[in-house]
Amino acid sequence: MQYLFHVLIVAEIYCILSLSLSLIVGYTGLPALGHAAFFAVGAYASSLFCLNLGLSPWLGMLLGAILALLLGVVVALPSLRLLGDYFALATFGLGLVVYYIVRNWASFTRGPMGLPNIPKLTFFGLRLGNVYGYFLVSLGFLLVTVTVVHRIVNSPFGRVLKSIREDETGSQALGKNTSRNKLIVCMTGALFAGVAGSLYAHYVTFIAPESFTFLESITILLMVILGGMGSITGSILGGIILVLFPELLRFVGMPSSVAAPMRQILYGLLLVLLMIWRPQGLLGTYRFK
Repeated sequence: MQYLFHVLIVAEIYCILSLSLSLIVGYTGLPALGHAAFFAVGAYASSLFCLNLGLSPWLGMLLGAILALLLGVVVALPSLRLLGDYFALATFGLGLVVYYIVRNWASFTRGPMGLPNIPKLTFFGLRLGNVYGYFLVSLGFLLVTVTVVHRIVNSPFGRVLKSIREDETGSQALGKNTSRNKLIVCMTGALFAGVAGSLYAHYVTFIAPESFTFLESITILLMVILGGMGSITGSILGGIILVLFPELLRFVGMPSSVAAPMRQILYGLLLVLLMIWRPQGLLGTYRFK
């Protein structure tokens, strides 16, 4: 039963990631390829604040989310001048920069050795040391994320985002400040990705650079594409499917040295098939032009 709840907790964290990226990719139409960078900043910042300064994990989570948001601003300001493939390349570069910083700045992040002994969350003085408490906490954060994303996409601001996705030039002709709106949505997506990273770090209590590679960004993007672009339910469905699917390989008896590359092969094959047969995803309403 604990194993099942462990998988569900990981699925909840990745659903938050999928929803945060869906705001950028699915609702605004920006081809972002470096979302794992914000995931990493939230995880490392929260962990380092707690380990080095002795801060509360909750305060560490807040600061980690804020730093992820600030990174979103720093990257978005120059990148939003770019369109299409150029924007994708810029965000791809962001993911590589953050990965190599956490990997090579060993004096600060411990590099490939990773950060151990990350403190777990506490609730009214009680340490959440079991999966059941973390399941409820992660579920609470997921519900907050769903609520915020739902309010955004169904507001006048959300309708502007969809107009940018469909025809940015037309949206500008109607007097909309598309650059400001894209900046806000990138900041929001980065904020929630930072929250997911902090939740992940304080749950597993050990993080390493290998958890935040470019392949991680592709996995999060695949969750959005699989579930459906421009769909909250689809993003949640995609996150659940792609977290549960690799776990099934454990029961096939396949050795880990084979299961890991096999998972990446199957992910790539799934992405190709989706692009050919259903580009908008299972429940989506939008496809890249």
